[in-house]
Amino acid sequence: MSELSTSVVVPESTAGIPGAENAPRILEVRQLGRMRWADAWKLQQDLVAQRKQGEIADQLLIVEHPHVITMGRNGHAANVLASTEILEKSGIELEATNRGGDVTYHGPGQIVGYPIFDLRLWKRDVVAYVRAVEQILIDSLAEFGISGVRDPKATGVWVNDKKVAAIGIHISRWITAHGFALNLDTDLRYFQYIVPCGLTKPVTSMRELGSNATREEVVAAIAAAAQRVFNFEEVRFPAATIAG
Repeated sequence: MSELSTSVVVPESTAGIPGAENAPRILEVRQLGRMRWADAWKLQQDLVAQRKQGEIADQLLIVEHPHVITMGRNGHAANVLASTEILEKSGIELEATNRGGDVTYHGPGQIVGYPIFDLRLWKRDVVAYVRAVEQILIDSLAEFGISGVRDPKATGVWVNDKKVAAIGIHISRWITAHGFALNLDTDLRYFQYIVPCGLTKPVTSMRELGSNATREEVVAAIAAAAQRVFNFEEVRFPAATIAG
């Protein structure tokens, strides 16, 4: 569900990047609990603006959304299989987004992660960034005995040809937004309302795959994997929100 471009320039210097001078690379993981998609998007926008100014460290927002279908920049309305009336009766919101990709579903039982990273301090490479997010999820699943893999033709993470995690991103001035959705114990019946990411392949969840991992355990694995993959010197777990 993510569009990829081919910028492969690695920054040679952090000169001129706000807040980068001699500063350690820190990741702050903020667990937001359950939050409407629109509210989480507003928070992301605020934090992206702060990150562009060097006012905060890189962020990883962890959230669970009430039922919502989101459509990316290149989304096709035909991939939403239910009418607005049916969605409303089912308690499902519909939101347009500026991320890459097509249509996806978020809901209870998912672990949704929104990295707000300054890629100038890592790699100015969109493809490498998406592959790195995939690697975080693959490594996290491995902690619970699940062998996730990539599909060379489709972004995300797959197990036995079923999609367990979706990825959709937006990058502005090398600051990332949007992110990933990992199905922990999601009610997979809600995917019947869409063609996920424009693909006809089935979806799965960690619970369906036999894992009894808790949300807290999986979030901890994701944070540790993010630290390894993106070479953060430190991971912190501060309060969920930041004053604007």
